[in-house]
Amino acid sequence: MIQPGFTGGTLDRADRLRHDADGLAAALADPRARLLAMRPGWEPALEEDDRLGWTGLDGAPDGADLLLLGLEADGSARVVALTGAEGGSPYRSPALMAALARLRPGEAAIYAAARSLLHWHSRNGYCANCGHATAMFRAGWGRKCPNCTAEHFPRTDPVVIMIAEHDGRALLGRQPSWPPGRYSALAGFLEPGESIEEAVAREVGEETGVRVSGVRYVASQPWPFPHSQLMIACVAQAEDDAITLDVHELEDAIWVPRDAVRRVLAGGEGPFIAPPPYAIAWTLLSEWAGG
Repeated sequence: MIQPGFTGGTLDRADRLRHDADGLAAALADPRARLLAMRPGWEPALEEDDRLGWTGLDGAPDGADLLLLGLEADGSARVVALTGAEGGSPYRSPALMAALARLRPGEAAIYAAARSLLHWHSRNGYCANCGHATAMFRAGWGRKCPNCTAEHFPRTDPVVIMIAEHDGRALLGRQPSWPPGRYSALAGFLEPGESIEEAVAREVGEETGVRVSGVRYVASQPWPFPHSQLMIACVAQAEDDAITLDVHELEDAIWVPRDAVRRVLAGGEGPFIAPPPYAIAWTLLSEWAGG
């Protein structure tokens, strides 16, 4: 199977150091420790060879908290700086999309973790329990309230992304904000008290009126836009092909034959423009097109 984007990270997340203040201090004092280079808006600063840029820890802004991303194979720490400055946009700029297309999968995974952590900290400076200002702890993998002692940890929101198939065709949709001609798999957040299979059926039904069953899992992917999400890719069997579009969710939805999907993914012309290869929708379409 094609490796989904933002997966394959090679860093040891080093949970043991999150509980070991002395060990963490020693890792940060090691001259081999490196700081992830970021541009404004939490965009990655790439080197000429399209790898992530890293600097010494002395390059961190004054007063910045250092969030531990993990350890390299040689034991050296990799961190990202939390500055308290305005965070990233929920929209992907052309420069960011170009960088994502160039990043190698394992390095993209490191970037996704860093961006997700930064976003979570930027939105959780105050305790959800009592409203008091919180402080970072566990090497950046949590925040603690000094007033009521409540502990808060980074969250990941699960999202189902799916293809409904019927008679050798895949159901694809498009949102009006996408580039002209772009179609992709349908997607939506899981709701409380809902299974993956139930969420797939509900979302397809709500957006297109198509009833599905026989949901099967394909793959998953972390997705750091606009915040930390887990994309859960599935394929489901449609009972029929009648579309009743929810215009509040989608601009259009179409059934695309398998050979047309193959042609588009191979770079040829077809009835739609495919999602970018770093998106799990590409992986899902590729797996489905391969039969």
